[in-house]
Amino acid sequence: MDFRLRPPAVAGMFYPSDPARLRGVVEDYLASAGAGTVIGQVASEPRGRLRAVIVPHAGLVYSGATAALAYQQLASQADEIRHIVMIGPAHRVGTPAIALPGVDRFATPIGEVAIWAEGVEIALTQPQVVEAPVVHADEHSLEVQLPFTIKLFPEADILPLAVGWVEPEAVARVIETLWDHPGTVFIISSDLSHFLTYEAARRLDQDTVDQILRLDAAIDPDRACGAKGVSAICLVSANHGLTPQLFGLCNSGDTAGDKARVVGYTAIGFYETE
Repeated sequence: MDFRLRPPAVAGMFYPSDPARLRGVVEDYLASAGAGTVIGQVASEPRGRLRAVIVPHAGLVYSGATAALAYQQLASQADEIRHIVMIGPAHRVGTPAIALPGVDRFATPIGEVAIWAEGVEIALTQPQVVEAPVVHADEHSLEVQLPFTIKLFPEADILPLAVGWVEPEAVARVIETLWDHPGTVFIISSDLSHFLTYEAARRLDQDTVDQILRLDAAIDPDRACGAKGVSAICLVSANHGLTPQLFGLCNSGDTAGDKARVVGYTAIGFYETE
């Protein structure tokens, strides 16, 4: 069959293009997370089923360790995960919509992953969802998640949604249409503050994380580049009685950058509690 394939756009820039090196980097981040090597403050371990996570989307050298904290938690549910709905901001191409890629598969240096065909049909029932390959062509916010998802959930398919100029309520409605489908989890891709000094970023990002942990859906886009998706998962979590859990919080000054101009990163989970 002649599949429509989206090739990798940021391999060699945001993550290694060499397959062996990429696998090694991802494995190292996950192993460090599993051993308890964490960045920032982590609350007591919750009980319940993890339905959604917020993860960052910078280059892996900057944010990969933080993202791995969330993915390591999701890994305990690997046997039941069949569909991964990925929601991230559209950085490269502006659109007054929530964009699907209009392809059958995404390619990465370590393999291809199928698009969830039924999920596409369900999402397209929402008025602000469109197929727009140009929005996804050079977008990194979803692609940088794939090395983790392919490693941990090789049998799962994905539904990549790039969010443009829409309200969080529109994103939340799309999430709700997919929420009850068995084996579905949600990955919200967002960095936090951009280009503040180290100490200023720490204060602002902690305040933003506290807001998320209260399920306050009024996230300022100046505080999180994926604010629409973050606000949407807060709305949905409040509606379904989910409990948020902080896994980690840091910025690029803690990982691979200087402290004069930093970008903030967090990993947060949303649990159905017992």
